[in-house]
Amino acid sequence: MTSFDLAALRRDYALSSLLETDVDPDPIRQFERWFADAVAAQVLEPNAMTLATASRDGVPSARIVLLKGVDAQGFVFFTDYRSRKGAELSENPLAALTFLWKEIERQVRVAGAVSRVSAGESESYYRSRPLGSRLGAWASHQSAVLPSRSDLERRLEEMTQRFADGDVPLPPHWGGFRVIPDEIEFWQGRTDRLHDRLRYRRGESGWGIDRLSP
Repeated sequence: MTSFDLAALRRDYALSSLLETDVDPDPIRQFERWFADAVAAQVLEPNAMTLATASRDGVPSARIVLLKGVDAQGFVFFTDYRSRKGAELSENPLAALTFLWKEIERQVRVAGAVSRVSAGESESYYRSRPLGSRLGAWASHQSAVLPSRSDLERRLEEMTQRFADGDVPLPPHWGGFRVIPDEIEFWQGRTDRLHDRLRYRRGESGWGIDRLSP
């Protein structure tokens, strides 16, 4: 086995800075600005984000999901409501998101309450998905124990035959969640690990901005 000196793995960050005078007073608009920068820099899947949830008892779990919508209301992703994340968000509707855009030395952290999106929103997005993805939402009971790969493939074949006409409706167990942010932090890598961190926190009169120590 190859041995790695993890303590020696480091790089310095010097591409940019993050100053209070440069950011938008609205964190959603600031996120959209940074997201556009990530797209322009050809970051691989810039909408990939870590979603952290917890059970009713506070046991955490995290995974990568894809952001599929952002607006003044919050950050939207879609999933099987029966999955582990779906179950945890139903019993403990709080979540945290992290975006890492290492090519531009930036990350964004989001935290807040979670609610399901409307059936209309779920329907609209589901209809935009490729046929195979729509069939897959019917074939897979996400996070459930699967005896073998062949069982999943058999289930997919059953769904393909069931919806042979190509009209694959929205499954009742599938849809979107919206993270409604109370806090959004923007992190810009700087030299000597003295990174810039600006945190927006929602208050009664709007968003306030604090600089955090790195």
